[in-house]
Amino acid sequence: MDTTRKKVTPLDVLKFLIPSLIGISLFIVPLKYNDEITIPIAILSGWIQDVLAAYLPAIMTVIIILTLLGTVVAKLFKPAFIINRPFFNSLFNVPTVWFGARILGTLFVIAAFFKIGPEFIWSENTGGLLLNDLLPVLFSVFLFAGLFLPLLLDYGLLEFFGSMLTKVMRPIFKLPGRSSIDCIASWLGDGTIGVLLTSKQYEEGYYTKREAAIIGTTFSVVSITFALVVISQVNLGHLFGPFYLTVTLAGLVAAIICPRIPPLSRKPDTYIGDKKTELDESVPKGYTAFSWGVVQAVDKAKENQNIKRFFEQGSKNILDMWMGVAPIVMALGTIALILAEYTPIFKFLGIPFIPLLEIMQVPEAKAASETLIVGFADMFLPSVIGASIESEMTRFIIAAVSVTQLIYMSEVGGLLLGSKIPVSLKDLFIIFLERTIITLPVIVLAAHIIF
Repeated sequence: MDTTRKKVTPLDVLKFLIPSLIGISLFIVPLKYNDEITIPIAILSGWIQDVLAAYLPAIMTVIIILTLLGTVVAKLFKPAFIINRPFFNSLFNVPTVWFGARILGTLFVIAAFFKIGPEFIWSENTGGLLLNDLLPVLFSVFLFAGLFLPLLLDYGLLEFFGSMLTKVMRPIFKLPGRSSIDCIASWLGDGTIGVLLTSKQYEEGYYTKREAAIIGTTFSVVSITFALVVISQVNLGHLFGPFYLTVTLAGLVAAIICPRIPPLSRKPDTYIGDKKTELDESVPKGYTAFSWGVVQAVDKAKENQNIKRFFEQGSKNILDMWMGVAPIVMALGTIALILAEYTPIFKFLGIPFIPLLEIMQVPEAKAASETLIVGFADMFLPSVIGASIESEMTRFIIAAVSVTQLIYMSEVGGLLLGSKIPVSLKDLFIIFLERTIITLPVIVLAAHIIF
């Protein structure tokens, strides 16, 4: 390692600091607006929803149809303008299972928009609820969150905190220090970012099978953006601050316990293909963790001074969120809501939780229990189903649990199964249940304090 101390000028620090602080102020710093405590991204999103309210269901219908058309073209004709561009190739040339989900999502959204076909598909409690209530929220939040995400991801904030947290990860979470960057990328960006980063690091021999499985299932946390969508869905956006603090605390408790119990604790500490990349996580001589973090952050910021690239990356984020997430949510969401509305399956699966919720004095325990397992299908569904519950405290608990469960098949779960990270569907369901049982008491305790 080059131990020559690099010179960092005040201008260099400003190139890292200014964009990062703007990003923090947009996504993290709460402020009072219309007598509610919220964050600037939520204000912008709400404004767009108000302005385009009458058109958003139609806009989302078009986006989902275009996503399917692009996928059909990519899969059948493999044109060079899609296949040779990594972004468009990853957006449209998806695995067969997600191709099927996009077909289903398109059929459902057309049925819901035009109110055609069986009513159980497009009723106001199933497909109609998703199209008219949830998808407009996704559109507006993803628009601004996607555009401004580069402020958090590309100007050194991850590198700075990665250096600062190196000495925390190994003793507490049994992970190498570099994994803190994966975790922060998930937290600030998206759980999918964490999975993709982890998979790549695992394939390159930086993580053992156990480490990769822990990071992929425990630290691919729901982003601030998604958390905002969830709390808004249960009409508690004004409580975003205490909500996210609760989610963070519960997530940390699960992150400490889950790696120490099966199935994660039983994963072997061996590397993929028996290869290992030597890591040097030490801070170079002459630096503190803080000063080395600043150097790394400044280096990252210098790579991203192109304004055109900033907007290109932001636009890609928006398209990726709109086209990657919306069709899957429409497909799996409609199926799950049909099952929830017309079958007793989730009521049956939630029955064991009723006594537990009653002991913890959670209002409307029976209704709340029905939302606890449905999150395995998709993270949004508990908040969609739970939005009609009268008790604010119960809605808060449902939203927080759904965010801390992490493993949902519509995105992170599917990505994990499609990656080389060594986890099975059985592993994922067991970890999902473990996270639910571990985080529920923490969240309920916080809810009793807040309410």
